[in-house]
Amino acid sequence: MRYAPEPEHRHGRATRTGVLLVNLGTPDAPTAPAVRRYLTQFLSDPRVVEIPAALWKPILHGIILRVRPAKSAAKYASIWTPEGSPLAVWTRRQAEELQRLADAAGEVLTVRHAMRYGQPSIATGLDALKAEGCERILVVPMYPQYSGTTTASVMDDVHRWQLVQRTLPEIRWVRQHHDEPAYIDALAARVRDHWAREGRGDHLLLSFHGVPERTLHLGDPYHCHCYKTRRLLAERLGLTADQVSLSFQSRFGKAKWLEPYTEPTLQALAKKGVRHLQVFCPGFAADCLETLEEIAIEGSHVFLQAGGQRFEHIPCLNDHPAWIAALHAIVRRHSAGWPLQPAELPRAAEREAQRLQALALGAKQ
Repeated sequence: MRYAPEPEHRHGRATRTGVLLVNLGTPDAPTAPAVRRYLTQFLSDPRVVEIPAALWKPILHGIILRVRPAKSAAKYASIWTPEGSPLAVWTRRQAEELQRLADAAGEVLTVRHAMRYGQPSIATGLDALKAEGCERILVVPMYPQYSGTTTASVMDDVHRWQLVQRTLPEIRWVRQHHDEPAYIDALAARVRDHWAREGRGDHLLLSFHGVPERTLHLGDPYHCHCYKTRRLLAERLGLTADQVSLSFQSRFGKAKWLEPYTEPTLQALAKKGVRHLQVFCPGFAADCLETLEEIAIEGSHVFLQAGGQRFEHIPCLNDHPAWIAALHAIVRRHSAGWPLQPAELPRAAEREAQRLQALALGAKQ
């Protein structure tokens, strides 16, 4: 095996701890060719589509990649910003804000961001951290609720990078944070901020990304994690069970996915008499196509057409201060035992030397 070149070693340079925030990914542009490249990588991942390659590849390349890119490109164009894809913009800002918070705390942390599909890639992010002297790296998949289709796929890519490294950094990763108190606090803060501006609606719908139902029966905990997040957030907001609902969006293909589905739920709530509906997507750390187009645009149309009168999409966590603080708390907890404060290292080493010296003197006596 041929290993990747190692970065130049600099003697005496203090080692750092790296943090890599990893989100799903996005096309480079709202165009059919860019979307086709993105979908090719995304839908070729066996973690995402668990169909034998011999059966799936003819469908993917013969049908889906011929039809879907143009349609998806039009949707991306409807939510694209002057800075680029919202997902890319918000994920970059999250990394920048977390870096500022770590710097303010005097921590030797270097924060970067990456995408599982698209750019910057996970390998690019890990290479950059290693080149900056990070001998310890914490990988933070930006999926609060664990699923083999998302979190495990991130770690697959991390392991592929490790296979071609001669010198490996110590790596940890955050498996999930669906019930992390700081995460629930951040969700509640985002909802309360919206209520303060727009008033409280008749009902709150929490829409999570869907996955095939068979993954639940095969042991994937995603379904349970979503329901636990819903329960904890409702408790934090003081909502009763009939004031908040849960649904799953973004179905793909003809197989049965986790229910209840978001679109029928929107219709049912309107027909039940809910006039002012607010929809929040706790499973998305940053606003993206699924929240800005599928929920804010398409979801609004579905609800209003079914008889509802007022529809609001509550923005995702994005760069909300409570979420950046939560990320910082999650990083600190998962990096426990790693030195984060450079000023403390000499004192700690000195105390350890004194302790060992005392033990040695005691042994002699």
